[in-house]
Amino acid sequence: MVRGACLYFHSPCFDGIASSVLVVDFLEKARDWTFEELRPVNYDIRTNWLSKRLSEPFAVVDFLYHPNAKFWADHHQTTFLRASLKEHFEKQRDPYHIYSPKSGSCAKLLWRVLARRFNYCNQRFAELVKWADKIDSARYHSVEEAISGQYPALNINRTLVISKDPAYPVWLVRQMRERSLDEIGRLPEVIRKSNEANRLIEAGLDRVSQTVHLEESDIAVFDVDSSDVLINRYSPYHFFPQARYSVGMVRTPDGIKITAMRNPWLQFPGVYLGKVFERFGGGGHRRVGSVLLRGSDAGDAEHVMKRLVGEIQKQEQKKSAAA
Repeated sequence: MVRGACLYFHSPCFDGIASSVLVVDFLEKARDWTFEELRPVNYDIRTNWLSKRLSEPFAVVDFLYHPNAKFWADHHQTTFLRASLKEHFEKQRDPYHIYSPKSGSCAKLLWRVLARRFNYCNQRFAELVKWADKIDSARYHSVEEAISGQYPALNINRTLVISKDPAYPVWLVRQMRERSLDEIGRLPEVIRKSNEANRLIEAGLDRVSQTVHLEESDIAVFDVDSSDVLINRYSPYHFFPQARYSVGMVRTPDGIKITAMRNPWLQFPGVYLGKVFERFGGGGHRRVGSVLLRGSDAGDAEHVMKRLVGEIQKQEQKKSAAA
């Protein structure tokens, strides 16, 4: 029994939200927890994560490992900020600390482990888990589906990009506990945000077309200002479907986000992008990596971008030489 807990979850991220739904449902119904607060977090707090004073008791899902968490689940390779933390996790063997870097999503990991380890499975969330895994693993049928697919889950996912209000992902967690994805997709708030997101994504696609180009190792590179548009991370593959990777600099009023992705429609032994970005203060997993540069760090963005592209190219050359 845990009272007045706080849940920290990765956001804006559909998988982080879906994972929160599963964990809150499990802990409240099967372990008699009560949650006083749900709090979205992102990798901009990475450097302060372990020193930051968190509301105790707390749980963490789809985010960095914290040894004091009463419940924790993640699937990112870069989750342990220090080697000693991984050793702590392995030594503790806490059944409420759940981790597998082989899982394509945190929601799918939780779905399996909660059923196997605790005999807990709420079938009402099966569709939510399916979509969370598809979105986080980038298992789209086509680049068109990834950019403009009109399924409720995809429309909800796109609303996360345009909403800056931290209360919105918390609202979605609560909605998903009570409603189906179809029902949520028909809510006025979601329709309004989804329509606006689709309009801005179309404008962003046009903007990417003006700068995207193909570099060595078939890397589609772009540099865009997204202050008045949305940049869909799959956009480069609309123009260069043969590109193996995309690396983009997305300029926003909050800073500069550099993001990279392996082409999900091509099969090849790729570079572990999350590990590459970890060296630059970011993170991710095998197929996706990102880092947000703010303040004075933003002034080094072009240099960081070149180093990231160069590192991917270097690792690609090593793989080719070893093949």
